[in-house]
Amino acid sequence: MTETTLPGSGAGGLSQADLRNPDYTPPLAQAVPLGIQHVLAMFVSNVTPAIIVAGAAGFGFGSNSPDFPSLIYMIQMSMLFAGIATLFQTIGMGPVGGRLPIVQGTSFAFLPVMIPIVAGQGVGAMAALMGGVVIGGIFHFCLGSVVGRLRFALPPLVTGLIVLMIGLSLIRVGIQYSAGGVPLIGKPEYGSLANWSVALVVVVVTLLLKFFTRGMWSIAAVLLGLIAGYLFALLLGMVSFGNVGNASWVALPVPFKWGFELSAPAILGMCFMAIVSAIETVGDVSGITKGGAGREATEKEISGATYADGLGTAVAGIFGALPNTSFSQNVGLISMTGVMSRHVVTYGAIFLIICGLVPKVGAIISTVPITVLGGGVIVMFGMVAAAGINMLSEVHWNRRNMVIFAVSLSVGLGLQLEPGALQHLPQTAQVLLTSGLLPAAFLAIMLNLLLPEEAGAEKPA
Repeated sequence: MTETTLPGSGAGGLSQADLRNPDYTPPLAQAVPLGIQHVLAMFVSNVTPAIIVAGAAGFGFGSNSPDFPSLIYMIQMSMLFAGIATLFQTIGMGPVGGRLPIVQGTSFAFLPVMIPIVAGQGVGAMAALMGGVVIGGIFHFCLGSVVGRLRFALPPLVTGLIVLMIGLSLIRVGIQYSAGGVPLIGKPEYGSLANWSVALVVVVVTLLLKFFTRGMWSIAAVLLGLIAGYLFALLLGMVSFGNVGNASWVALPVPFKWGFELSAPAILGMCFMAIVSAIETVGDVSGITKGGAGREATEKEISGATYADGLGTAVAGIFGALPNTSFSQNVGLISMTGVMSRHVVTYGAIFLIICGLVPKVGAIISTVPITVLGGGVIVMFGMVAAAGINMLSEVHWNRRNMVIFAVSLSVGLGLQLEPGALQHLPQTAQVLLTSGLLPAAFLAIMLNLLLPEEAGAEKPA
């Protein structure tokens, strides 16, 4: 049997059978660094949605803000429940869990739905959002028994458009943050050279590391770019450590921290996005088994991973965290390292849980100026849109598919850009439709199911 050296070990060899076996545990000295590597690959993307939701709601920013502890708590919960949800996947219990090296984290995909729900309403809006997260998580869990049968309704034309719309819906956030953030809009400081220079440092360093280095330097390019921007902002006097000293060393999650409210827009939006997230998880599970073990995913692995997605989201919502999903960037990391061990990811999950129980970690993260984060999300959200375009490259572009894409994109993006066009509709409908993502996805799915194939149309290979 061919022998392969474990990436990063520098000594010793492991057989291909070991490397491709999810149940194999590498030696501790190798497993822990590999687990931390998974955390580094997803860390920024995991905490960013919490910061964006807090920013959209209008609380927590500025060391003098009375709601600053709420922002720290949200960051803390993002780490804690990403770790717990990852354990649901890697260790599993009963039918729950793919028992594969699946890394869970706070989902970007839900942001276009969450932002309108909380926009400008402060901490008080979080109760309705958490109600949607919990109910959406339960619905997501139930999808585990049927997700395989939904795949026919979501070909690359539909999934590619959905992912593209997620990226397009969020790109504006990156520009706003890079210019100084929503609180500065209308003020002279908004769009200042100081703000933009910090964001550009992040972008430039990220690109240089991604394309001119290898190994962990390249894998953690976004994280290292943010660190470079943070240091530059520190030199400019834009960083305040006032609240780090006040943060406690250990704190436990609080059930129903924000309260619990059943809101139709939140529930409907989260349930619809749960379908999108479930399909994304199917793709990630397939990518892991193909890239790490050279085989197709089993139905048991796909359903178990979907169950874990939903359970992780529902539990997170109870304690004031945001929806969780499988992280695609870690799928690529498995293909790169060739290590399929789920126990490696378990070590990474334990590290995330430890960080989530230490508020000082959240307090340190909260000192990152919003313009630094802006540089990072310009890259990350642009990559989401690019991933959607890459998925659309698999589509056979006949007239039927072009019409489906055109109508869905025009309506979804148009309603997002001009929300006032829906001012006469009920509030629930306005929140759902002005997200842009939901109407685009709904139209794409329905048109794809209802419109007949063109007579004599050439099928894709």
